[in-house]
Amino acid sequence: MNTHKGTTPEPADSPDVPADAHVETAGAFDIRTFIGALVGLFGLILVAMGLFAFTPHEAAKTDGLNANLWAGIAMVVVAILFFVWAKLDPIRMIVRENEDGAEEPKDIAAL
Repeated sequence: MNTHKGTTPEPADSPDVPADAHVETAGAFDIRTFIGALVGLFGLILVAMGLFAFTPHEAAKTDGLNANLWAGIAMVVVAILFFVWAKLDPIRMIVRENEDGAEEPKDIAAL
């Protein structure tokens, strides 16, 4: 069984994993990681705008509510939830070697 980073050891007698395979997780390539990073980045930008660019003119637009700050905080919280979700329930893939002849080029023009 391969034990490089990203693999989750599973017993060989597990009904879901064939004996010639191992389980790997998506890790950093999980879509939830990308979504969390983007939402978090935009949230941090909004938090910074709410802290440093909240003028009386901006306050007049929102009736005194610092909308950038609150929206940014909410986005950062959502980003943290995405990261926690990806960590607690990672995507698992069963990986095995290719069958014989799987990597040989085939001419499909005759088909």
